Amino acid sequence: MRNASKWIFLFLLAASRLAAQAPESLLIGPGDMLHVQVFDTAELEQHARVTDAGEISMLLGGSVKVSALTPAEAARAIEKVLLDGHYMLQPRVLVAVEEYATQKVSVLGEVKNPGAVTIGTPRSVLDVLALAGGITDMADRKILIERRNSKDRIPYFVSNKPDAAFDTAFQIYPGDTLFVPRAGVVYVLGDVAHPGGYTMTNNEGKISVLELVARAGGTNNSAVPSHTRLIRKEGDKYIEIALPLSAMQKGNRTDMPLQPDDIVYVPFSYLRNFATMSAGGVAASATSAAIYQF
Repeated sequence: MRNASKWIFLFLLAASRLAAQAPESLLIGPGDMLHVQVFDTAELEQHARVTDAGEISMLLGGSVKVSALTPAEAARAIEKVLLDGHYMLQPRVLVAVEEYATQKVSVLGEVKNPGAVTIGTPRSVLDVLALAGGITDMADRKILIERRNSKDRIPYFVSNKPDAAFDTAFQIYPGDTLFVPRAGVVYVLGDVAHPGGYTMTNNEGKISVLELVARAGGTNNSAVPSHTRLIRKEGDKYIEIALPLSAMQKGNRTDMPLQPDDIVYVPFSYLRNFATMSAGGVAASATSAAIYQF
């Protein structure tokens, strides 16, 4: 029976070392409960909770810093303490997290059910978003993830391409925080079929002038696309930029990418509307425009 226990210990030890070679592993944090085993030394086996200082108190060797380490890295840190203190010649240690201080992930922003979701193991971004009800129609696919231990903030793009969306290489851990911002909105006003605001929710999170006009159903027959203007906010002021929409539609000019809150104004008649509709007036109209989520 004792030999069987040794083989099980060695198997688990080898598995933990292999896991440590993965690109990312769940990190130990304050409040976690650890199970520490030392090969062939049952009297050193213990269950220890990580202190607020990120340490555990060993039966031999004193306190060991384990916070922000993977279980395999913590095992090596304990081995070093036992070796440097001349307590053992060839210590082999196995560390497992029995209980996490928090098993919740905070999912905030543009998700259907914002709040805390419970996970006991690392999960993919898609899984965690699904637990929060999924992203809303207004969500930006460029989300931000804050790691529990390091407080590092990592940008992540939630693709709607299946191969990328189901990639599980990037993991969310208990205690992490996800923030899903609202997508940018651009406006098209004037003589188009469906004037209003349109979210930048395609797979790239970008939209161009021609794409925006196409979403709005195109220009009407009475429009003067050659005198289209782009109204863009810079600081506290609005600036006007001549937009050769007619030439873009004919392929004579390159399409232009838009920025969030840009306003494209297509005049009904150059003589009747263009001269009287100021940048401020166009911007004021945009504030009451309906938002289209497609």
